[in-house]
Amino acid sequence: MNPTPAPEADGPATPQHRGQDRTAAPETAEATTVPRQKDVHRDDAEPLTPAAGPASGRAQGAPDALDDPDPLRAADAAGTESLLRCWTRETGLARPDGDTLRIAFPASGTALLVPVRYWSATGAHRFGAPALESAPGAPPADAVTVAALIAREGGRSGTADLVARVADSVRHTAGFIEQRRRAPADPAGSGPFLTAEQALLLGHPLHPTPKSREGLSEAESRRYSPELHGSFPLHWFAVDRTLTATDSAWTEGGPATAEELLAPHAEGLTRPPGTVAVPVHPWQAADLLHRPQVRALADAGLLHDLGPHGEQWHPTSSIRTVHRPGARVMLKLSLGVRITNSRRENLRKELHRGVEVHRLLSTGLAEQWRREHPGFDIVRDPAWIAVDDPEGDHVTGLDVMLRHNPFGPYDDAACVAGLTAQRPRPEEPALRSRLAEAVARLATRTGHTSHDISAEWFRRYLDHVVRPVLWLDAHAGVALEAHQQNTLVVLDPDGWPAGGRYRDNQGYYFRDSRRAELERRLPGIGAVSDTFVSDPVTDERFAYYLGINNVLGLIGAFGAQRLGDEQELLTVLRQFLTENAELGSSLPGYLLENRQLRCKANLMTRLHGLDELVGPVDTQSVYVTIANPLYS
Repeated sequence: MNPTPAPEADGPATPQHRGQDRTAAPETAEATTVPRQKDVHRDDAEPLTPAAGPASGRAQGAPDALDDPDPLRAADAAGTESLLRCWTRETGLARPDGDTLRIAFPASGTALLVPVRYWSATGAHRFGAPALESAPGAPPADAVTVAALIAREGGRSGTADLVARVADSVRHTAGFIEQRRRAPADPAGSGPFLTAEQALLLGHPLHPTPKSREGLSEAESRRYSPELHGSFPLHWFAVDRTLTATDSAWTEGGPATAEELLAPHAEGLTRPPGTVAVPVHPWQAADLLHRPQVRALADAGLLHDLGPHGEQWHPTSSIRTVHRPGARVMLKLSLGVRITNSRRENLRKELHRGVEVHRLLSTGLAEQWRREHPGFDIVRDPAWIAVDDPEGDHVTGLDVMLRHNPFGPYDDAACVAGLTAQRPRPEEPALRSRLAEAVARLATRTGHTSHDISAEWFRRYLDHVVRPVLWLDAHAGVALEAHQQNTLVVLDPDGWPAGGRYRDNQGYYFRDSRRAELERRLPGIGAVSDTFVSDPVTDERFAYYLGINNVLGLIGAFGAQRLGDEQELLTVLRQFLTENAELGSSLPGYLLENRQLRCKANLMTRLHGLDELVGPVDTQSVYVTIANPLYS
């Protein structure tokens, strides 16, 4: 199938490390199946219910629980499915012979009987409501019950924490669904970029607590959540100039310091002489004033609380990075709320890393890269400002990183997670993704099937988004932590992929084997940013973030939303990797030749109580071994 090619995008080309890990899959978990008389096809991506046509992307038969009229029941179904997907992947449960998966929990003396609506080769399974085998006739097990069973089986001290955070995640999700059903249309002036950033109502499909935000009240959640179209003015502090730490390599529109870039947004503020205005997230401002280090600065007259000021800013998918359409900058703020697995406060080495990567690309590497891949670039993080106390110690959480804002109001750039996220659309309360809409529209326009459109869309995505990331690894020794939330795809007017961007000042791996080459490009590189990582760890992490999370996750979204056939898409991916095996990156061979892959285990990481931004690279997350669906 070869739909009519769309023209290339003409836009400009500037639109967390994890190391050796712990494997923690409990040995007590087992999966058996309830026999079913009717035979089931054995293709690993074959739905266990009939697929609908491209217009809906939904299964025929039983209604989807995610569309339940009660927002809390819909949110609980989403939370339960996420937990079951995590447990299935992280304990290596096999596909059942029938349409019911039995998951035994010996520590609790029971088992769950889980209807399988769709079994995915890439882990994007769809499950129905689980029933407790030991309580026939009882209501289905809800997300909190499933979390308690899993936590007890894991044998970890984090049982209460997991259960509480699952409940918190479900509560937030219910609020998001309820509000967006009432007002599904995006606010005027949002633009495609912000619309995608605010689309993740259900969150990461393979995370146990995707919408947990420990520390936010109901009112704060309404104000600060992208899913609720939240917005707020920044909160400002005046800090004695002698205490500010800053760096800038900003060149977009002319050189500028962090203070100069912030000045338009601080206009009208009255501050004491000899001070610098530093913006923070309003939630963070209230928290900071209770911290002894910050309180001491205020008592000494070195820090002044100026309060909220200025225009409304909009939270993006990361919650703490804020966007204002038309502004020159986006701001990555510190936020001490525990979101998914971590408190989201900037580390000083990450601030240095963003500037360092911009300087590295400015050595001529970016120009060379753009000649090969003119539609792809990194969204730069070239300036920051932070605060040290009089003893020279960092004041954690009082800082801001300044990011290029390369997207105009009509630039159709969407993070992949937002593109695949299911949410209500105007006049359609059922959850549906923009990816499903694009496939349906292209199928109607071209007369091709949704499966053929999905395969062609995926081919173009690999060419325009994945190939440039492989090029940077091959030619510079820099691997990107390109998971779906960090990866933006630029779409042409018809909805085909035409380019891409990467964004995140945390997620870079400088290969140890390329240290001398990178040092020649930029003397002193990595000394402060702590970005060099051994090649084996880089290979493993690169394979997870770009290979499993991003590309296989995209295949799973096509399959689970009944848009394309996973086995066909895996064939497209194998062909792409084979064709690019000689490019110079080790990733194509790594993905093709390994029978098993190492995969981040979000559930086990949560059970271990790990903060993924704290500690050595090799112990920040739990990783498990999974079967590689590409291996043949």
